[in-house]
Amino acid sequence: MLWADPAAENLGLQALAAGVRAVAGRTWGECEVTFHSHNTLATPLRRKLALQDIGRRRGPIVGYLRQFDVVMDTGGGDSFTDIYGIQRLLLMAYVQRACRKAKVSLVMTPQTIGPFRTYLGRVVASRLLTNVDVLCTRDPISSQVATGLGRTPDLLATDMAFSLPRPTAVEQRDVVLNVSGLLWQSNPHVDSVRYKANVVDLVDRLLAADRRVTLLAHVLDSPVPDNDVPAVYEAADAISGEVEIVIPKDLEEARRVLAGSRVLVGSRMHSAINALSVGVPAISWSYSRKFGPLMDALGWQHTIDLTTGDDPVPETLQLITADSFQILKDAAPGVAGSAEEKIEKMVAVLSSHGLFVSFSGDRMA
Repeated sequence: MLWADPAAENLGLQALAAGVRAVAGRTWGECEVTFHSHNTLATPLRRKLALQDIGRRRGPIVGYLRQFDVVMDTGGGDSFTDIYGIQRLLLMAYVQRACRKAKVSLVMTPQTIGPFRTYLGRVVASRLLTNVDVLCTRDPISSQVATGLGRTPDLLATDMAFSLPRPTAVEQRDVVLNVSGLLWQSNPHVDSVRYKANVVDLVDRLLAADRRVTLLAHVLDSPVPDNDVPAVYEAADAISGEVEIVIPKDLEEARRVLAGSRVLVGSRMHSAINALSVGVPAISWSYSRKFGPLMDALGWQHTIDLTTGDDPVPETLQLITADSFQILKDAAPGVAGSAEEKIEKMVAVLSSHGLFVSFSGDRMA
């Protein structure tokens, strides 16, 4: 399983890893699974080894991949694009090409496809997509992008977090706010100064209305500068009243926290997905294209676009405090149920393809 890791500091990548593992188990029974992300310790899927692999029939990456029956590429959820730089896309592309050379079946699990802003990015993506055995997307815009690049998806599914079991809440909380370390510092998506001011203003106004607020980190502490932990503590220092701080130790704890919450306001997309997947209303503060189409496809249209520069606080407060909140509360469990049906369709699609290879080299169902 590529570009997701159950030990990742990013709980979104943990959710992808756990979700894909769950789907693999429901499709093929007990599986021996190996995970590789960009940061997995001692992973052989590194740029240095890719350079050694190029032009060789039995290079280190191709040789490594030959031991597997199926490679499931999560794309990190949203990394099959050139907006994070062409080097990341090229590494992912080379590993996919190595799968073809190793004669290993390749599945692209539900993920965002695109956007591609460069000619090179579009060429690379088009060539790769046409060689994928099974292609799944998680939103209609990604399906359109893939089709435009020459590969119609086998399935429009949804995010893999919806395949996870719903936890039992251990505590009851009111408003949980996920503060994003990515947006808290200078970034290419939104004005970080404005984002900080919006976070503090929202919490101050909630506290003034006698609401209880919990600040939640969804990317745990690490040497990577955009983790959420420093941002959560800095936000707490800037807020005029007292707030609870939760730094979960892993995905399971974060999902238990969300399961006991009244509502989540999240700047990390997977914080919102994790909330919805446990039946809790989630208001996304969106900074990229990956948010809106996925949520809209689930019938959940409560995403606030931070890239417009408009103040997100008034709309957020209206959704949290107005009578309309009851509508959100009643609708959230249905969203989770609808998404779980999409996961079952994915299991059926994977089951219908001959992905495994027998010892004689024949395809097996």
